[in-house]
This record gives sequence, C-alpha cells and structure tokens, in this order.
Amino acid sequence: MRPAGEPAGLSHRTVLLDEAVDALVWRRDGRYVDGTFGRGGHSRLILSQLGPAGRLVAFDKDPAAIAEAGTVQDARFAIEHTSFADMGERMAARGEVPVAGVLLDLGISSPQIDEAARGFSFRFDGPLDMRMDTTRGETAAEWLATADEREIARVVRDYGEERFAVQIAKAIVARRREPAPSGPVATTADLAALVAQAVKTREKGQDPATRTFQAIRIHINQELADLERGLTAAYELLEQGGRLVVISFHSLEDRIVKRFMQAHARPQLADSSADLRRMPLRASELPQPTLRLLGRVKPGQQEVDANPRARSAIMRVAVKL
Repeated sequence: MRPAGEPAGLSHRTVLLDEAVDALVWRRDGRYVDGTFGRGGHSRLILSQLGPAGRLVAFDKDPAAIAEAGTVQDARFAIEHTSFADMGERMAARGEVPVAGVLLDLGISSPQIDEAARGFSFRFDGPLDMRMDTTRGETAAEWLATADEREIARVVRDYGEERFAVQIAKAIVARRREPAPSGPVATTADLAALVAQAVKTREKGQDPATRTFQAIRIHINQELADLERGLTAAYELLEQGGRLVVISFHSLEDRIVKRFMQAHARPQLADSSADLRRMPLRASELPQPTLRLLGRVKPGQQEVDANPRARSAIMRVAVKL
C-alpha cells in the first residue's frame, strides 16, 4: 500500500485506498472531488497522483475532518465544510466545473466510532450525539426525547432493517415517562441496554444494538437523502470520460448506488412497463446510456484481516459517456 495515502499517527485505515484512487484518477491534470475527506487517506493519495495542473476539492461535515484537512499543505487542494450533497452548488461557486472524477467513501470513520464523546458506538459509554457535524442540528438524544413512537419505529425499521423496531420504539418512549434519575435516554450505554431488553433474538456475533444505532445515525445525519442528492450532483459535475467511484458499507447505501448507476447505464422509456424489444423504434430513438459500469470491487482477504471494518465494503465504478 502506497504510504502517501495514509497520514502518520492516525488509527483510521482507509478502505480500498489504492483501488479507489486507481479507478478515479485517469488523467493527472484533471480536477477531482473527494466527497468525504475523513482523515485524508484518499485525498493524500489522489494528490500524489496528480500533476502540477491537477486540482482536488474535498468535502466533509465533520469539524475534526476539517481540522485534519488543515494539515494538507498543497496549493492544489481545497476543503469545504459541508455535505457532499452540496458539491454541485459549491463547485459552481468556485468556478471549478466540470470535474474529471468524484469519489464518495460513505459511512463513518474509525476515529468517529472510537471517540466516546461522539456517541456513534455502543462499545463506549458517552453522550448520545451521533451528529457528523457537531456544530449544527439536533443530537440523537434530543430527537429520541421528542419523536413519537411511530416515527422512531419507522426509522429503526427502515434504516436499520430491524424486525423488533416497534418493541424498541415502545421501550424508548416508555423510558421518557420514568421519573428521575431515569427519564429520556441520554447516553449510548442507556440506549444499548434498552435495546438489548427489547430485542429477543439476534444474529450470532452481532450486538442487539447494532441495527438501532445504525438507523438512528443515518436519520440524524440524513445520510441516505444526502447520498441521493450527492450522486445526482456528482453525475452532473462529471465531464465526458469522468469517473464516479463510490464505496458503501451497508446494503441500503449500496442499493441506492447500484440503482443510480444502472438507471444511467440502462435507461428506460418513461413508461417503465414498455418492452423495448417489441417496439418498432429506430436505434436513434431509444434512450441512450450516459454511464458505463466499470465494475464492482470488494476488499481482499489480506485487507479484511488487517482491518475487519473493511469486510462489508463494496466499491462501484462508472464512467460518464
């Protein structure tokens, strides 16, 4: 693995580092977007592959990531403190369009998970925050203290694919009615314990709280809505021949990415029920593909052994026609 991609002293291991950058950078003088700077693994390696005329603009919601980006001393690099969903407007405002490639590395980073104060993990007791951008928006604790039972159940079911969503929602709402020192759920340990009591069975090796924590995090940060907006923005920014590279870590994300890429690679008529093979249409009248799929990549066993969090990663790559 090329050392230029990993900053010294950070515990975060960038997943599919070489594979992603190799797929993304197809010309050294291009303009590129790293939609999720994180701790800078991909960005640093991208910069090492660019020539003097190359350019990289990174995005991130996390103030800690923005601080880390400040250590990148390279005139070809710039950072934007916002979601990658806003890349279209921000890149246009910068006058840096179109772009040769966009990389999205979804999910959360190891430092975010491992810092108890961020509230992302049930493995560490801390305040139930879960915001990627800690400078704005409501925390998970604030949302759980006010959301109604039906909304909590919907979020846990839809974003966590949790079959005990109703029971979990009932337990969370019931907890709010308890007198001090109980009251609304406020810490990661509180929530994990509550979920463990409501979830009767779980897959071997998986903590009962895994799906619930994932679901609430996705909701608090509007991750799936941002992904849909970000994919559209990335597609519109790409020049002809530009690359779209997306690394996802769970099925909900990957499903959105897969469907988006396939919709542009195999476009259908407005009437989705039409069978194009039976219609008397000239080739020029058929919807034309605007993306070509370049493949799907998963981490090798050596990477998974070194970084178990890479196990669920799937990278999809497409080129704009």
